[in-house]
Amino acid sequence: MNRSLLAALLATALALPACAREPAPSAQPRAADPHAAHAPAAKAKAASGKAVPVAAGTLPRAIVHKSPTCGCCEVWVEHLKQNGFRVEVRNEDNLNPIKERLGVPYGKGSCHTAQIGGYIVEGHVPASDIKRLLKEKPDARGLVLPGMPIGSPGMEVPGVAAKPYTVELVKRDGSTVGYSTHGK
Repeated sequence: MNRSLLAALLATALALPACAREPAPSAQPRAADPHAAHAPAAKAKAASGKAVPVAAGTLPRAIVHKSPTCGCCEVWVEHLKQNGFRVEVRNEDNLNPIKERLGVPYGKGSCHTAQIGGYIVEGHVPASDIKRLLKEKPDARGLVLPGMPIGSPGMEVPGVAAKPYTVELVKRDGSTVGYSTHGK
C-alpha cells in the first residue's frame, strides 16, 4: 500500500470517531413517512428562511453546530474565518435534532451543520461555494457535502491529493442537485 493512501486512511480513521455522525437509519424518517422526503413547508421556511442580502464586502455571521470533540470541524471553522466570515460556534452533544429541524436531507449529513445567511450548510463545504450561494441567492435550503471527503476544507491530508467531491444544492423540496465539483 503506498504511503499517501495509508496516510489518508489513517487521517480519516482518526477523524471519524471524534465527529458526530448521522443516526442509524432506524432513527431517521422512512421514505414512507410523508416527512422523509422534505420537511413541512412551515418547518422548512423557519429553518432556512429567505436568503439574506449580502452587501459588498460584508458576509453574514455563520452559526456552526458541531460536536465539542471534532477537530476537523474546528479546522473548517478556521477556513470560514480566513475567508471573511464571522463565526459563532455552538458545541452540541446531539446534532441530529438540529439537522432535522434545519431540513438537512436524510443521507446527506456530515459532522457539522451551519446556518449562514438564511441557508443551511452541511459538512466541509468550501467557502467559495458558500460565497457563490450568497451572491446568487437561489430559492433553496442550502448546500450539503455528504460525508467527510479527503481534501475538502478541514479534511486536508499533507501529501495527499484531494479526492473528487461534489457539493450539492438542496432544493426547497429537499431534493439535491450538483452545485460544484472539487478535487479533480
